[in-house]
Amino acid sequence: MPPVLPMLAKSVATIPSGMQYEAKWDGFRAIVFRDGDEVELGSRTGKPLTRYFPELVTAVRERLPERSVVDGEIVIAREGHLDFDALTERIHPADSRVRMLAERTPASFVAFDLLALGDESLMDTPLTERRELLDRELSGVTAPVHLAPATTDIEVARSWFEQYEGAGLDGVIAKPLTVRYRPDERAMFKIKHERTADVVVAGYRLHKSGPVVGSLLLGLYDDRGTLQHVGVSAAFPMKRRAELVEELEPLRMDDVRGHPWAAWSEEAAHEKARLPGAPSRWSGRKDLSWVPLRPERVAEVAYDHMENGQRFRHTARFRRWRPDRTPESCTYAQLQEPVRYDLAEILGA
Repeated sequence: MPPVLPMLAKSVATIPSGMQYEAKWDGFRAIVFRDGDEVELGSRTGKPLTRYFPELVTAVRERLPERSVVDGEIVIAREGHLDFDALTERIHPADSRVRMLAERTPASFVAFDLLALGDESLMDTPLTERRELLDRELSGVTAPVHLAPATTDIEVARSWFEQYEGAGLDGVIAKPLTVRYRPDERAMFKIKHERTADVVVAGYRLHKSGPVVGSLLLGLYDDRGTLQHVGVSAAFPMKRRAELVEELEPLRMDDVRGHPWAAWSEEAAHEKARLPGAPSRWSGRKDLSWVPLRPERVAEVAYDHMENGQRFRHTARFRRWRPDRTPESCTYAQLQEPVRYDLAEILGA
């Protein structure tokens, strides 16, 4: 019975051998419960996602075993590519908007593990047996429910790692063949792409614990010469957070006027440019204020991939300062674009 927290993965640098390999999907992790007409979509935190994806509730009733619990990912595809921004739009309080978006940008469910079937819990069953059952139960399943491709061939996994990024996926998951299902434990491995970019540090937010840096606000110049907010870098030891306040003090602006992101507090301004503090259903009442810095300092950061070519999909990782680079040279042109790959080729595998 829900809630059940999903089994998680820890990051490793290379693809380990002797495991089952799957693509790492970039969507909402979901454990789907079906008991006849009753359907519940549980999120990574255990909270229900059911009301936000009415089209998947219908699809699950028609395509999953009558009594089953299935682990997988909710995704939205546009033009053969995963679109995470379209997915986040679905988390909306208005039922009318949710149903409108369900018709305009319908979601899919990609199944990759089976936790229960009929009266039997499979939580203590080894992965290889769970996967055999999943393959059997979802043989011939049709969209919008899909069976995630899986392989035990590491060379195939390596080719997936290179090819699938072009469809919006962000790496490979490796699962030990004998692993039992362990909720909320990092019992699997994830191998993600990592690239570096030189970015402008144009501000920072304070840490929730006090007057030290919580996150650096990062920018890149577009082809019009406008500094666009592309994400944050936030993972620093507490000592380093305090040091950064002192390091950046000479760049601190007493007034946001004159800063490229001066209009950040005006909701309409976010329609014309990428600015920090964009209104979001995820932020709630969170304090989005920030400390403006003269955009003169360049940092090298590591990132996995870009969302729609506009911003870092996840928090970037600080690598070093780049005093040899000018802020104006930090443009989108430096970013490596993966070769496009049609998502249908993956889901039809």
